[in-house]
Amino acid sequence: MSNLNQAFELAKERYAEIGVDVDAALEKLATIKISLQCWQGDDVCGFESTAGLQGGGILATGNYFGKARTPEELRDDANKAFSLIPGKHRLSIHAIYLDNGGKFIDRDEIEPVHFQGWIDWAKANGLGLDFNTTFFSHAKAADGFTLSSANEEIRKFWVRHGICCRNIAEEMGKQLGTTCILNHWMPDGYKDIPADRLAPRKRMEQSLDEICARPIDPKYTRDAVECKLFGISSESYVVGSHEFFMGYAIKNKKILTLDSGHFHPTETISDKLSSISLFVDEILLHVSRGVRWDSDHVVIWNDDLKAIGEEIVRNNLLDRVHIGLDYFDATINRIAAWTIGTRAVLKSLLMALLEPIADLRQWELEGDWTRRLAMMEELRSMPFSSVWDYYCEKQGVPVGEKWIESMKQYENEVLVKRS
Repeated sequence: MSNLNQAFELAKERYAEIGVDVDAALEKLATIKISLQCWQGDDVCGFESTAGLQGGGILATGNYFGKARTPEELRDDANKAFSLIPGKHRLSIHAIYLDNGGKFIDRDEIEPVHFQGWIDWAKANGLGLDFNTTFFSHAKAADGFTLSSANEEIRKFWVRHGICCRNIAEEMGKQLGTTCILNHWMPDGYKDIPADRLAPRKRMEQSLDEICARPIDPKYTRDAVECKLFGISSESYVVGSHEFFMGYAIKNKKILTLDSGHFHPTETISDKLSSISLFVDEILLHVSRGVRWDSDHVVIWNDDLKAIGEEIVRNNLLDRVHIGLDYFDATINRIAAWTIGTRAVLKSLLMALLEPIADLRQWELEGDWTRRLAMMEELRSMPFSSVWDYYCEKQGVPVGEKWIESMKQYENEVLVKRS
């Protein structure tokens, strides 16, 4: 028996002593699919134009070499990342990642054919796809308003874009046989104090209603709406606030998207899950790591992430919460950024799956809060790493730090050659 297997068997026995079935936990973990964000691979540039995006809205900092320049390179890089992550997962694509054959196609004219390469790639690799409207970095978003614009021509342009994206997401779901979650996030807002907070929200509600007017079979695609506290150039007022989109999701039976970086720095989305789950059927998580603000740092296995995993597992929400990543760091190897973040999310879920949750709940009901707290503390030093290493080996991916060697080899053989 190898040292790794021996360590796993000892860990399994230790967990069994507190009533945890390790095999069942690993079986459940293997069914969880994380949606990796394609925009980490090229610093949110997309393939809309060789000149790159038009203006602000999104900012990736850093200039690490080797970013993807074509859809093919981005897919190759994603394949490499998937080879370092245990389990079978998904890729989330923004609308600006179309394959336009070198011809500019504006966002209100994109069609499923422009994403057929992504669909074929996903099908060949047994992956699911998710999709995102791109309401930023465009000449018609220069003043910071899209679906809530008072300019009817601009508002209608973005409505058409949203409708195009629904058609594309529907086709992705049909061809791949797995539901494509379509996320809508708009940067609309004011830098300074507005005189009218209501009118833009009325226009945004109208626009979303127009986008979602055509019924689509939910087995192909489902709409998600994403809120935000503030953004660059919208520090004083964001049209699509948490209250706005929570209300819209409840009223219209949409998925509510919660981004880890879209709230106050001292506010965590983990505490929101139990409350929101009472009123919406499904939740989409965009897992990020804000440092002082919505800075989109690479997700790491910290207390905030552990709390997210705990709330999902403890409240039996695995079938109702879609987990995606949303960060973009250009200061480090981009494949490493994907790998670090996804493995961290999976670790948080596994650790939660290895809790004796029934006992914890019972002690809580009995008022034995001393024992509850004591056990929660003891769980921190349980032999979790032996279970995680075993899982990685069984899933056919590098164990421990060995994935770094594989990533560096790809960097030296592929990424360094890109200019």
